[in-house]
Amino acid sequence: MTQKKVGVVGLGNMGGGIARNLEKAGVPLMVWDVAAPARDAFREKSGVEVAQPGEMAAACSAMIFVVPATPEITACFDGKDGVLARAAKGLVVYDFTTSDPVATREIAKRAAERGISYLDAGMSGGATGADAGTLTLMIGGDQAAFERTRDLLEPIADKLFYLGASGSGHTLKLIHNMVCHTIFLSTCEGGRMAEAAGIKLKDMIDVFNVANARSYASEMRFPKHILSGKWDARSRVYNLRKDLSMAVDRAGALGAKVPLGEVTRDFLNAAMDRGMTDTDYSRLYEQFDEIVAEVGKN
Repeated sequence: MTQKKVGVVGLGNMGGGIARNLEKAGVPLMVWDVAAPARDAFREKSGVEVAQPGEMAAACSAMIFVVPATPEITACFDGKDGVLARAAKGLVVYDFTTSDPVATREIAKRAAERGISYLDAGMSGGATGADAGTLTLMIGGDQAAFERTRDLLEPIADKLFYLGASGSGHTLKLIHNMVCHTIFLSTCEGGRMAEAAGIKLKDMIDVFNVANARSYASEMRFPKHILSGKWDARSRVYNLRKDLSMAVDRAGALGAKVPLGEVTRDFLNAAMDRGMTDTDYSRLYEQFDEIVAEVGKN
């Protein structure tokens, strides 16, 4: 395990778990978040320093961005006190966002001009995986930089996939999320049909989980976050819509046809039109029929 400092920018549902697992592994850590309560939670931890991104770039061998998307990273990169201006030689930046691969390649090019290796690393595993240190990472960019720093990922991920050139990781993440969210909504649709037929939702899920319709949605999301009545999947409807919009747009640029992805995007747009932008997405099941009715009007 490298003992050089690592920086984590973004300490929310995903970044908080990532930072805690690095700290537990004894990695000298620098952390930052725009929200004071998030960064204050780390101030008393041994071996952890709260510092802004530019300061991190000067002191760390690697940085991990766990922020909403590329614009938040660009804001940290720019300016006389930003990452580009202050980066130490050989800095490796991991971008854990779900972002447009075109924007990813553009920022990677800017980083390379300043001697920074910029790797896009799409995540799977959600907040639960971040807390447990069991994320799956889909990585694109400089392979040598990845191999040089892959040991720092050990406390936070148990499956690493190097995919190729810059943007590859974010492209596969968009595809992954498009498929994942489409399967979730299909499972919701099946659940509503089962209930209309007088079949208990739990019974449908139990059957799915020992039959061919099983999925992450049936094995994890429904039992833990819907059947439990907790409604706590820990991601907003907005996040799903953002993912689907980017995936559909990327498909269009590639000339790929994604009609099911388009239907999923339209459903999520209708959910947001109903005021669900900041609602935990598990509650899409709760309002499924009403959202479908809204989609039908458009």
